[in-house]
Amino acid sequence: MLPLVLTDQIAANVLTAGYFVWLVPEIIHTFSHRIDARSHADDHYSNLVLRLCLLTSILSANWLIRMQTWATITWHPVLIFGIGIALVIGGVIFRWYAIYMLGQYFSVQLGVQSGQTMMTKGPYQWIRHPSYTGSLITMLGFGFAFTNWLCLVSVPLIVFIGYSYRVNIEERMLVTALGDSYREYMNHTKRFIPFVY
Repeated sequence: MLPLVLTDQIAANVLTAGYFVWLVPEIIHTFSHRIDARSHADDHYSNLVLRLCLLTSILSANWLIRMQTWATITWHPVLIFGIGIALVIGGVIFRWYAIYMLGQYFSVQLGVQSGQTMMTKGPYQWIRHPSYTGSLITMLGFGFAFTNWLCLVSVPLIVFIGYSYRVNIEERMLVTALGDSYREYMNHTKRFIPFVY
């Protein structure tokens, strides 16, 4: 049995719209918000690794739904798809709320800007990287929207690997730049999921 996005044109169009909701703000922000080159840190290719993970997760999902049809979710596929799209939208909203909270200090490029201080308000009081959490929620949503068990596992897992690598680099950079205050912040917050991880 084929997944919903391959048998229902409305679902396919909604999924395509989900891609745009996810990607267009990212592209606009990437090209409109640059930090001073002197603020950049060596990211050890973490940005490249993350982008490759994001691309791999979506491309592999599109392959899986066509080639591994045995893994199609047949239990209420419209409901599962709807949950997925809701998570995509919710993840995007949460990510951009976190970015809004961080303000001028957010950048896709790793670096600590002059005068930058720690943000501990809003979601930052519980998790250190809420914008990444938002992205992971979005990717979990895509996993659901493909209505395929393999995609539900692989899409968020591949992206989680990319973000985990990036966070290791980023947190070393922040400890170096902000010192004991960031170490203390790390002691009472989690990376992505409040009270869990």
